[in-house]
Amino acid sequence: MVLGAVADPPVRRGSDYAQLSRRISGAGLLERRPGRYVTRIVLTLGVFAAGWAAVGLVGDSWAQLLVAVFLAVATTQVAFLGHDAGHRQMFRRRGPSEAIGLLTGNLAVGLSYGWWVDKHNRHHANPNHEDEDPDVGAGALVWTYEQAAATRGFGRRLARRQAWLFFPMLLLEGLALHVASVQAIVGRDSDGGFRTPMRHRRVEALLLVLHAVGYLGALLLVMSPVKALLFVAVHQGLWGFYMGCSFAPNHKGMPMPTADDDLDFLRKQVLTSRNVRGGRLVDVALGGLNYQIEHHLFPNMPRANLRRARPIVRAFCAEQGIPYAETGLVESYRQALAHLHEVGRPLRG
Repeated sequence: MVLGAVADPPVRRGSDYAQLSRRISGAGLLERRPGRYVTRIVLTLGVFAAGWAAVGLVGDSWAQLLVAVFLAVATTQVAFLGHDAGHRQMFRRRGPSEAIGLLTGNLAVGLSYGWWVDKHNRHHANPNHEDEDPDVGAGALVWTYEQAAATRGFGRRLARRQAWLFFPMLLLEGLALHVASVQAIVGRDSDGGFRTPMRHRRVEALLLVLHAVGYLGALLLVMSPVKALLFVAVHQGLWGFYMGCSFAPNHKGMPMPTADDDLDFLRKQVLTSRNVRGGRLVDVALGGLNYQIEHHLFPNMPRANLRRARPIVRAFCAEQGIPYAETGLVESYRQALAHLHEVGRPLRG
């Protein structure tokens, strides 16, 4: 595991993945595009800053709730920059990548970059693996019959109707991410060591504090406490909702391999991932994550190259007889919800 950047995939000489990798590399799709990313960073942070400027201009008005909606979208786009930085899609060197990740994640969004990198490394290594992928571990939602059977009390009642509750629960995702970030900074195990490995723990803690003070201070300076509280609820609720809606289509409802499945890297990544069709608007709205298959196969590929890699990867999968899952956005949600509904079925019986 490479802490500070999401780990690169293994390349075994002569493997199917090595053949595909040579095609992708030959097309120049693994080359960084720093100029393009500098433009994207400036534009995204400019929109984010404009949202906060609007907070100051609108003042103590109920119109701030509309600004909160705008900022929820802008905050998610900033978080996508942190995702790209974590994969070193922007720059080859670790220093600039970590700087962008810390500034966009900890300072701008209030999300621990180090915690996310550690968690995302484990997800990329074993996507949709019940015991290895933290994104499908038992929690507020359950993803397998075994997880559902193990639930008790309130969690069991949630699991019965989790497909219906999925989108409402996403409104709490933003709060959950903030809480997880703080826990990662301060959480210790039984031996007294920190549970989450982190390269810049003190810097991350300082930036999270600056984010919280600046965020709440800015709101209370320009509006009443009641309006500030409602602003936070709308902003954080919709940010979490948008984030959840961006990640849900990628793997939910796709096969969940176990330790008994003998899959090579190529098949492990392709079979557990789903692409979402759409034009440039979908590309922007989902931060390039709609090309989930290509992203998982080549996590350090610049976002702008994923669209160009798609036909190459799709053709190669066809040659190898590997199913390549791709669907529309609405259908991707339907499949994810159908999986959640099916997992909860035994509990409804």
